[in-house]
Amino acid sequence: MSETSKDGIPSIALEAALKPTATSIDLSSHLIVRGYDFNKSEPIDYFNLLRSYSTTGFQATHFGQACQQIESMLDNNAIIFFGYTSNMVSSGCRDIIRYLCQHKLVHVLVTTAGGIEEDFIKCLAPTYVGEFTLNGQQLRANGINRIGNLLVPNDNYCKFEDWLMPILDRIVDENSNNCILTPSKLIERLGKEINNEESIYYWCTKNQIPVFCPAITDGSLGDMLYFHSYRKPGLKIDILEDLKKINNLAVHAKTTGMLILGGGIVKHHICKLFMIKYVNFIC
Repeated sequence: MSETSKDGIPSIALEAALKPTATSIDLSSHLIVRGYDFNKSEPIDYFNLLRSYSTTGFQATHFGQACQQIESMLDNNAIIFFGYTSNMVSSGCRDIIRYLCQHKLVHVLVTTAGGIEEDFIKCLAPTYVGEFTLNGQQLRANGINRIGNLLVPNDNYCKFEDWLMPILDRIVDENSNNCILTPSKLIERLGKEINNEESIYYWCTKNQIPVFCPAITDGSLGDMLYFHSYRKPGLKIDILEDLKKINNLAVHAKTTGMLILGGGIVKHHICKLFMIKYVNFIC
């Protein structure tokens, strides 16, 4: 039979519920949980609002730590390797990425084929907000593609083909004897051709920000390159030269940071760079 306190409460219950904190554990070095006080500023101080995330707890703390890492990258003039998956460009995050490139806040981009083509397609026709629950098979039967809760009419991809094919024709004509392009050079050319300030890659071309796409054939862009290889053969894509280029950018950079949204090939392509060169800041 278990012992009881003078009040008749089982001692085992008291010991479990009211166990004193060990003096050997020092919490003084830890941040105290505290949120943003909206009473203290009018209008809202968004800088301190975001900074308060560090002490808010749960995932907000991770966000706050990410903000601190990015602030350190900027303060130390780090060369920022920015990777993102195609859904970032399909969504409204595209406009944030465009802003970063327009104002030279990132220096090297790595993305997927979808991350390239979706930017150009949005310059030609809009993407719409739908629902996650819409039936993808029925939508596809009606010429509509669903990306999560986003809707892309298939006509958009047809417009992309109409825009892209003449450019590829000109590239072949201009380099008839040796038509070999790296993915980054092809993206640079397309950024020049689109001539639209809403485009991420317009600004990358204008600001000489290299864009690497190691899986450039994995999407509609790959389909177009495939079709074009029959219509007007000659264009070759050299991924090895781009690998050498991005590796050397990392090797010769004095201070580096990596900012990655999503996983898969964009994460791997950036992370493996820093197996041969130490990265200073990670986000």
